[in-house]
Amino acid sequence: MQHNYAQPKKRPQALHPAGSFLDKIPPAPKAPLLTSVIRESDSDYSYLHRLEESGITLNEQQLEAVRHGDGPARIIAGAGSGKTRVLVSRTGYLTSVNGVSPKNILLLTFTRKAADEMRSRIAKLPGYTPSLAKQLTAGTFHSIFYRLLVSRGYDHRILQNDRHKQIAIKRILKTRGLHDSYEPETLLATLSELKSRMKTAHDIDAKTHIEHETKAILIAYEDWKDEHHYIDFDDMLLLAWKLLNEDNELLGKLQTRFRYILCDEWQDTNPIQFELIRMLTGTHQNLFVVGDDDQTIYSFNGADSTIILDFDKHYPRATTITLPVNYRSTPGILGLGNAIIEHNTMRHPKTLQTANSPGQTTLYLRPATTDDEAEQIVANVSADIASGKRRLREIAILHRTFSCSRAMVDQLVLRGIPFVTFGKQETFYESGLVKPVLDHLRLAVDPNNIDAVSGMVSTLYLARETTMAHIHRQDIVSPEPKLLLHAMTLPHLKEFQRTAISRRMKLIESLAGKKPRDAIRQVRAVYDAYLDADERRVATLDKDMVKEMLTELEASADKFGSIKEYLSFIEDIIARHKEMEELRKQSDADVLSLMTIHRAKGLEFPVVYVIGASETILPHSSALEADKRSDLMIDGKGKQKVEHAIEEERRLLYVAVTRAMEELYISSPSYYRGKETDVSRFLLEAFGEKERPRTSLERSGRSGRSDRAFASRVAEQKPRLRITALVWDCTSKSCNGWMRVSPQDESERLSEKACPLCKTKMKQVEKEITA
Repeated sequence: MQHNYAQPKKRPQALHPAGSFLDKIPPAPKAPLLTSVIRESDSDYSYLHRLEESGITLNEQQLEAVRHGDGPARIIAGAGSGKTRVLVSRTGYLTSVNGVSPKNILLLTFTRKAADEMRSRIAKLPGYTPSLAKQLTAGTFHSIFYRLLVSRGYDHRILQNDRHKQIAIKRILKTRGLHDSYEPETLLATLSELKSRMKTAHDIDAKTHIEHETKAILIAYEDWKDEHHYIDFDDMLLLAWKLLNEDNELLGKLQTRFRYILCDEWQDTNPIQFELIRMLTGTHQNLFVVGDDDQTIYSFNGADSTIILDFDKHYPRATTITLPVNYRSTPGILGLGNAIIEHNTMRHPKTLQTANSPGQTTLYLRPATTDDEAEQIVANVSADIASGKRRLREIAILHRTFSCSRAMVDQLVLRGIPFVTFGKQETFYESGLVKPVLDHLRLAVDPNNIDAVSGMVSTLYLARETTMAHIHRQDIVSPEPKLLLHAMTLPHLKEFQRTAISRRMKLIESLAGKKPRDAIRQVRAVYDAYLDADERRVATLDKDMVKEMLTELEASADKFGSIKEYLSFIEDIIARHKEMEELRKQSDADVLSLMTIHRAKGLEFPVVYVIGASETILPHSSALEADKRSDLMIDGKGKQKVEHAIEEERRLLYVAVTRAMEELYISSPSYYRGKETDVSRFLLEAFGEKERPRTSLERSGRSGRSDRAFASRVAEQKPRLRITALVWDCTSKSCNGWMRVSPQDESERLSEKACPLCKTKMKQVEKEITA
């Protein structure tokens, strides 16, 4: 693939967010220079000195944590504070200084990679060998407790493929005549959440018809697993919990064996994981947990922030040690992180210090839209790569949700910049909510597109599998100019279905000459009605997410003049994206990282771009309206639920900011979903904002806050002056590239030049732009 790094100069950036009261915020406090804090008179000097000789020097707080004796300990490890170093050193200390056998140590992590890394580092400690390290029991919660089940005779097969689970659910739906009525992913998430709280599908308190139906589907799914001798990851923990509750002798043996338990990422623990640990530490309580309450961002996966915050309530004798020194970020980056997170109330108070020297100031962008945001950032990245300042592997672009990455993926693919994504392997245009809309457009261009018919037929209230089998048979016997006509001959077709097919065919015919955005809006009128009319889909779909993705689809189509041109662009994006996915297999590939903030947790990059730092994106609209959402796994009701949800969103921005080591760029689009939106309240608070936008509860009058202060702040923002200027404008309809004409540049005297985005010729025209 050809890479196009020759780009215009970097776009303008600001030293503070638009609308902020302060020009800058204080940098993080400087930590004392890291030198040896051990003394020759210390009884453990010999081991700690050898530790330093091996390259591991501990600061005062880290050393205090490593030296902790018996009993429970909570280590509050701020971002970049060396928590892995503490866990590794603590394990070595227990063995080499306290004489604890590795066989009596249990080390729990949340990923296999983390467990392998820790075991590898422990094997290199003074006094340790690889064979000795193998005596440790180290692994994830699931691997440890699955081993326990196997030791007790469980021989179930592990059902770990999500696609396999979804197919099983779909088969159950089909046998019940429900076909595509429910979203399998949401049903499985409901079951997972139940098990994280030590419950099963039988415990669902069903009141409505939909709840009874959901309960029956999930029970049938559990019966299917039992019949085929399957268990999934949630079952491993639930079965282990039941086993230990029923077998006191086994529990006693485990308590005797694992006299010292160390847990990583404690803030991500869910109730059943905590209960399992509580049972294992029942007699000795030698529990050493490391985590950061400011990085609790997985409530949707069952993580409960109160588990780390209330640790001392569960273990009254607990010692709490805070690791305050950040070894990752510059003072400016960490200062911003501190200023953001200090506005949370549900946290362990701390101000992180930095061990690093000052670096580049954090820069802020205020693009007009998400597409403009993507253009600006990719232009900046390209300029840094072209100049040799950075390599792609040093750069990460972080976003809040999957749909927020659509414009960025488009730009990266169009520019030929290699990147990897983490999580979903499909593009935005291939997602299950977007594809049916696009399939209507595909049929407007080609009525015989069999894949497009298959993709949209369920929106006609028809069972996909049965309908497509019928269409295939009929088209062989009696071909029609439009494949959907065959659906009219389906046996037992109801009148409302016949009417729906007829109207849909007329709709598709009417799309042919329309602009893509207008066509999408017209399809949405019936597609949205289909989603709203099916109460089962309403129960298992995040309506905000649906709206967000379909509005993003409209935005993606805005710059195209014809449906054919737009679909060609999409196919190109999908094809190029597949090429780039091959890069994931190359561990040493020089590629940019594009991922959600959730995926970025635990990682670090020299350069980080945080996109979508605007109201309704971050914080997300689902958090701002949490009081109206029954599907959010957030504690509390009403106003309290909104506050809890917003605090988690603030933690998300904090996590994003603290991934950056040297350079940080934060972008806040002015418009989102076609509506003007403010810079994220989290940034404005950090820069001294007096008031913030209100939640739905506050707007309804249940809060004493007034709109006046916030309106005043908005009024005081500098107006974004619009001027008419001479620019180079790309002549391609599929490209919106442009750049200002520079009178000082000799090349600007040309009558035309090549577009840096698509290589099509550009011409000089007058254009209204932001000054």
